[in-house]
Amino acid sequence: MKRLLLDLTTAAVLIASTGVSMAQVTTMPATPTTKILAIGTFAPGTDMQLVQHLLRDEVRETAQRYLEGRIDQWYSLQDRAGVVFILNVTDVAQAHEMLEALPLGKAHLMTFSLLPIGPLKPLSKLLNAPSPQ
Repeated sequence: MKRLLLDLTTAAVLIASTGVSMAQVTTMPATPTTKILAIGTFAPGTDMQLVQHLLRDEVRETAQRYLEGRIDQWYSLQDRAGVVFILNVTDVAQAHEMLEALPLGKAHLMTFSLLPIGPLKPLSKLLNAPSPQ
């Protein structure tokens, strides 16, 4: 309930600050999912020697998915062992299936948080804003 009130309050403040009417907000199309952000981490206690043993195959298969255009970008986490991928897929289930097929996924050593992402939604408010008088 508190979360709903917070969301409604935030929406009201955004609407008031942009000069957009509530009717314009409710008819605004949903932001499409254009990519999936995948954050891969290791659970505490993961056998890192086993990870090292699989790493060569993991990198090879990850590079293959990059060359196929299924992975758009890939990064290392700076504060712990893990990776971040921006995937060129729009379906979370498809992303999950692809990542679980990699060697570390098959061995259940790496788990992924999958977040659908898309265009920055507030930009549409700028495009529909009334022209200054």
